[in-house]
Amino acid sequence: MHQTKTYSYYFIVLFIALVILMLVNISFGSVTIPFKNTLAVLFTNETTNQSWHYIIWDYRVPKAITAVLVGSGLSLCGLLMQTLFRNPLAGPFVLGISSGASLGAAILIMGASAFSSVFSFSIFNDTTLAIASSLGSFLVLLAVLSVALKIKDTMSLLIIGLMFGSITGAIVSVLSYFTSSENLKQFIYWSLGSLGDLSWLQLLLLGSIISIGILLSVLSIKPLNALLLGENYAQSLGIALKKSRLLIIIATGLLAGSITAFAGPIAFIGLAVPHLTRQIFNTTEHKILVPAVLLYGAIIMLVCDSIAQLPGSASVLPINAITSIVGAPVVIWLLVRKRKMVF
Repeated sequence: MHQTKTYSYYFIVLFIALVILMLVNISFGSVTIPFKNTLAVLFTNETTNQSWHYIIWDYRVPKAITAVLVGSGLSLCGLLMQTLFRNPLAGPFVLGISSGASLGAAILIMGASAFSSVFSFSIFNDTTLAIASSLGSFLVLLAVLSVALKIKDTMSLLIIGLMFGSITGAIVSVLSYFTSSENLKQFIYWSLGSLGDLSWLQLLLLGSIISIGILLSVLSIKPLNALLLGENYAQSLGIALKKSRLLIIIATGLLAGSITAFAGPIAFIGLAVPHLTRQIFNTTEHKILVPAVLLYGAIIMLVCDSIAQLPGSASVLPINAITSIVGAPVVIWLLVRKRKMVF
């Protein structure tokens, strides 16, 4: 009972922190808007400066919501993969699904100049880029699912997923070699990740896909708890391993694929946040870990995005760089301080 109250307290604190950080994140940007005016625009929809209204509602609010969705989704992906493979180094990208999204983006951006006789398109925008990335991740997900249906060994599936990632990475390298410097620069810019390019319609689509992924993850809580003690133990509890594995892979594919398609490949979050959550909550119960990683992932991504804004400056740092620079030392410190990894 005491532990349940402690967890409830943690969740309340995390939720309050999430709301505060969202407000702070919305108030940051290249254009200085006083915090009280930001609150006025958000909660009363009244302002004497229409440009502030446009900046907040058409750019900063969607960006903050994107940060929450991306951070939550990637963190949950990492938890699912680390539990499925019982490997602390597993993350959202181990199955090659995000690499498939990168391949789709690379073909769209660099394919026209690399193989002009095959590809006739040379003009793209954010929507077509998201579609191409989604298609690439979906095709790799189908390949992974077809393999998962034929093999029983989870570790073999992990290796095969890494091989899919290597294959797609090799194709991207070939395209990079033949493409023009302008297209290569465009692809590198996409690979740095971005949270600020989504429209409300794209945000609605991303949120819907992530919600489905979260729902599938919640349905997998019992199998996830059983898998921590090994597949044989899970089978002795009546867990249908093949069905559970497919459900977890589909959830991961939806989350990682959609996030990479709309925001680019975001490093660190999916790998580190599950470890951070286990250290703080000191539990392996997924009924606690699933909502906890969703909150922690959203909070950490909001912090990283706020730092990337360089408040008061017109410059914005790549979100990928900030997630690693800020987050990795924190996780190292926690692991050294605890001296053991809860897993």
